[in-house]
Amino acid sequence: MSNWQAAPHRRYNPLTGEWVLVSPHRAQRPWQGQVETQAAAPRPHHDPKCYLCPGNERAAGRRNDPYTGVFVFENDFAALHASTPAQSGNEGGLIVARTERGICEVVCFSPRHDLALADMAAPEVRRIVDAWVERYVDLGSRDFIRNVQIFENRGEMMGASNPHPHGQIWATEEPPTEVAKECGRLGAYLLEKGTCLLCDYLALEVRARERLVCENESFAALVPFWAVWPFETLVLSKRHVTAMDKLSDSERDGLADILIAITVRYNRLFDAPFPYTMGFHQRPTDGEPHEEWHLHAHFYPPLLRSATVRKFMVGFEMLGMPQRDVTPETAAERLREV
Repeated sequence: MSNWQAAPHRRYNPLTGEWVLVSPHRAQRPWQGQVETQAAAPRPHHDPKCYLCPGNERAAGRRNDPYTGVFVFENDFAALHASTPAQSGNEGGLIVARTERGICEVVCFSPRHDLALADMAAPEVRRIVDAWVERYVDLGSRDFIRNVQIFENRGEMMGASNPHPHGQIWATEEPPTEVAKECGRLGAYLLEKGTCLLCDYLALEVRARERLVCENESFAALVPFWAVWPFETLVLSKRHVTAMDKLSDSERDGLADILIAITVRYNRLFDAPFPYTMGFHQRPTDGEPHEEWHLHAHFYPPLLRSATVRKFMVGFEMLGMPQRDVTPETAAERLREV
């Protein structure tokens, strides 16, 4: 197909087995809806009212350590609890539920209230990577934890209740839906072809360089061919590693470097602090080797045009299938340019 940038078409996502409708001609339509202003007021290095700053009291009455680097604590308002008793219900296969145990943690990236990943030096982000690895290994070793989801919501638009640089970790008893979908597709691909789906896909993208945004020796960031969110990116390890705990020292440095590179580009493209949801998908912690897994991270940013349009999933996208107007090729080009 030669007219990716002109004709409406569907693109297949091999990670989930789902399709996305692409309508490149709609990017020129006029917009008369809500207009976003991205100007952000300067923040202090330390906010005495922030419940994540060092030494401050949190909402539940506990007090933070006077930390100087990365600080991890169990979420005071956790969505999951390790002590939840096992219960289940099933009414004819139509009303089905079972309890879920888990552990939820908060990871403060820095004692500085006014920073984000894009503002940090590589050694600072490397310390965050090390903390993620340590928590993945520790939480994943618990006998009832089968998946460790590391993620960050950045910006009020993405539901972040506090601007202090931080992320979260939800360790769950069962793999969540998106991880389970990817696990099935990666496993089926390995069984059918004898190779890794994401290794093969990355090799194709590195050759084409059409959707590649930036790279270093260990990681690449690209706009996936099947992207749904307007400036969605996929961060992939170049070596086949199933999870963070398999990264070498130099690869951990590479992960820190690529996270800075992509978040800086987001801020430059939109000339403002850029909202996104970012999360890592890696080997489930159920004791199996899961050689089909390939460490990767998804960035999902909601903005469609520079400081003007939100991209909510509405209408056809909720009732039919995901749909996008800005093609992955256009998005990658704009991210490369900055």
